[in-house]
Amino acid sequence: MTLNRHAELGLSDQQVLDMYEMMLLARRIDERMWLLNRSGKIPFVISCQGQEAAQIGAAFALDREKDYILPYYRDLGVVLTFGMTPTEIMLSGFAKAEDPNSGGRQMPGHFGQKKNRIVTGSSPVTTQVPHAVGIALAARMEKNNIVSFVSFGEGSSNQGDFHEGLNFAGVHKLPVVFLCENNQYAISVPIDKQLACAKVSDRAIGYGMPGVTVDGKDPLEVYKVMKEAVDRARRGEGPSLIETISHRLTSHSSDDDDRSYRTEDELTKARSEDPIQLFEAYLRDNGLLDEQVKKEINDRIMKQVNEATDYAEKAPYPNPEDALTFVYATE
Repeated sequence: MTLNRHAELGLSDQQVLDMYEMMLLARRIDERMWLLNRSGKIPFVISCQGQEAAQIGAAFALDREKDYILPYYRDLGVVLTFGMTPTEIMLSGFAKAEDPNSGGRQMPGHFGQKKNRIVTGSSPVTTQVPHAVGIALAARMEKNNIVSFVSFGEGSSNQGDFHEGLNFAGVHKLPVVFLCENNQYAISVPIDKQLACAKVSDRAIGYGMPGVTVDGKDPLEVYKVMKEAVDRARRGEGPSLIETISHRLTSHSSDDDDRSYRTEDELTKARSEDPIQLFEAYLRDNGLLDEQVKKEINDRIMKQVNEATDYAEKAPYPNPEDALTFVYATE
């Protein structure tokens, strides 16, 4: 990475250190959840590892005081940036009553928190795309200058919800930013079996919006294109489609074994392009990170992760009679 790129983007030294810390926080929480899963303490993990740079780069370009986000199930970095805490993430992993996403009734990764404008997602993929468009339409009608942000995997770009959402947003020039986090696999299906076109962003032209593909391992590059799209949306110039390319460093989920469809050479290459290690190198080259600062950040993060784990493990489970609360209407 070129020296001082962050300054050219209007980011301070502290802001890029904050980006790094948020990337590392997402990674350490994710790693802890895998350990908890493998030790039989939590039932399921769907991982963000390898996509932290895309998530944090995008989230930092939004207004975290007023914009709405509709994240997909891997977007741990996005929801942490928007105010969800490590403890709340762990409460979800342990399916405890205080889980803000669903009161312990939904799988991890189904993020939703009203106070931070994180709109609840559902298990069928891509349903969040038309919802994001609806929020943007409502904002337009209410003359509320917010941006609606929605993310999804490249497999989702083959679903009808994606095409309907982009078409409606494009026709009405709504303030939506569509982010496709392309990790090159839809569970076990590689990208060449998913798309006939070269890139997901090629689809943007059909809906009258700009489309751009960027290196999802570089948070500054993602921030740059995301900021341009957010500013464009806020000026009333309509939606944008951004595609970030990165590696998925884990299996699809804790119930999957990717060794059956990925070679060891491929996985070794992916691990050699870990976005956290790449960003660490950039920060070192700019004199912002050394071993002492890195240790201080990691120690601070691990204190949060340990406290969150301890709290969530001891927290009460929901009452059985609450299982249908907010699911069916009551008298």
